[in-house]
Amino acid sequence: MMSSQIRVVLFALSALWLLPEIAFAKHAAITRHYKFDIKMKNVTRLCQSKSIVTVNGQFPGPRIIAREGDRLVIKVVNHVQFNVTLHWHGIRQLRSGWADGPAYITQCPIQTGQSYVYNFTVTGQRGTLFWHAHISWLRVTLYGPIVILPKRHVSYPFLQPFKEVPIIFGEWWKADTETLISQALQTGAAPNISDAYTINGLPGPSYNCSAKDTFKLNVKPGKTYLLRLINAALNDELFFSVANHTLTVVEADAVYVKPFKTQIVLISPGQTTNVLLRAKSKAPGTTFAMSARPYSSGPAAFDNTTTTGILEYEKSPSSASNSNSNNKNKKLPLLQAVLPKFNDSSFTMKFNKKIRSLANAKFPANVPTKVDRRFFFTVGLGTLPCPKNQTCQGPNNTKLAASVNNVSFVQPNTAILQAHFFNKAKGVFTTDFPANPLIKFNYTGTPPSNIMVNNGTKVVALPFNTRVELVMQDTSIIGAESHPLHLHGFNFFVVGRGLGNFNPKKDPAKFNLVDPAERNTVGVPSGGWVAIRFLADNPGVWFMHCHLEVHTSWGLKMVWVVNDGKGRKQKLPPPPSDLPKC
Repeated sequence: MMSSQIRVVLFALSALWLLPEIAFAKHAAITRHYKFDIKMKNVTRLCQSKSIVTVNGQFPGPRIIAREGDRLVIKVVNHVQFNVTLHWHGIRQLRSGWADGPAYITQCPIQTGQSYVYNFTVTGQRGTLFWHAHISWLRVTLYGPIVILPKRHVSYPFLQPFKEVPIIFGEWWKADTETLISQALQTGAAPNISDAYTINGLPGPSYNCSAKDTFKLNVKPGKTYLLRLINAALNDELFFSVANHTLTVVEADAVYVKPFKTQIVLISPGQTTNVLLRAKSKAPGTTFAMSARPYSSGPAAFDNTTTTGILEYEKSPSSASNSNSNNKNKKLPLLQAVLPKFNDSSFTMKFNKKIRSLANAKFPANVPTKVDRRFFFTVGLGTLPCPKNQTCQGPNNTKLAASVNNVSFVQPNTAILQAHFFNKAKGVFTTDFPANPLIKFNYTGTPPSNIMVNNGTKVVALPFNTRVELVMQDTSIIGAESHPLHLHGFNFFVVGRGLGNFNPKKDPAKFNLVDPAERNTVGVPSGGWVAIRFLADNPGVWFMHCHLEVHTSWGLKMVWVVNDGKGRKQKLPPPPSDLPKC
């Protein structure tokens, strides 16, 4: 009797002892819980205080950390007067479109006093992404990093860094941005430009009374640092450089890339870039500026200022004790970073061409080689007529607008995903979004005389697993400009880009189908075009829009509806019970 009991106990113990082994063998995924309280906070920048919308009173917001395969459960409680939604930018959201976050696209907003639990699994992704508000202009202060580590015991395909540092670029207005955009949309004028850029919420020494508000990075000589760069600015693409240091780009939009060295990184709103920085072997007698300033290719006014952080070397104890005590408080000189001219489009074109997938056995580039449906979208600006009995401040008494294939998207007052899921599209959206421009013209040449856009809530419906090719063409209407386009729910492959008008006869022959960049946000070149391919393997409703917030507000956005497939794993599950109501 006793021996059988002992056997049972020993078996139970051995099973417990084996459990971690089994768990590790499967790289056990875990569920990570976060609580996000949306609350107002008084913050002072540029000598002025203002009340801003934050998560948990933090600015920038809290960092989300997970491993590939983990489930994230994030409870968002809204304590402010604004409607709120959050988007987990770049997360694929496979069959979890209810958690994607864009207001009136996948959900109604979380109203004051209400809450919603965002519940999703990080599948087949690792790297740097970020979360931000996805309603009106609230993302100006509602943003924070998402760090997805590889599965346990899986290393990076590059040198293991000594330390990892998120660097998130933002944009700061002294004025209230919600008032700013609502007034601009009423008058039809462009909203006022920002007053500063920030690094991790801090503007840095080039701005008025901001020397104390400077991000500092202390490094040890000879060590390698992984900088996780995130552009969370509202309306500006940015150049970034660290004075007298070379950066090695190893990842873009949470996809590993063939490493390449550069002095300068171009990063558009919505994009993330991981770079390795190797500290010099001996601590130099100087500090180094880490600076970002805008790349602006269009005719519009922009905030032409520079945000700066400071890279400082730690002194070794011996050199610190050797330096005489008078020098202890001596301020080291700051070496400035060298950045391109604000309109250096040739640098941006060259830089973007360097970003290529690893495309190896471990990290393949699964580019669709065959295409089921081809689309050609013009993206750019235009105008809308001024309402009766009102004067407007756009060109010739019109309102400024933006469109895709001349359709300026009108946000519905209920969520498109719900309407689609419950077959109640009538009165919410139509599926007649044009696959090509209805009127052809010389897109990058002299603009047509009529630059009015049409309004509509139109979508493209795709059968499950459609292989899509999309060419996006900038136009010169009002002015050619670079547009960072972001697609929700998918990564896509950037198979080609060029200047001028896309030539469907000649350009496809030059497409890179071997190792193209795989991204979630791509810049349509100013006065040029970009070609992308993706597999529509994620059922749901997926927003695609310019990540320059002012252009999104003006209507440069559209929606892809991917219908369910036949299999159980190819269908979108029903919504969670706490999905907000409109």
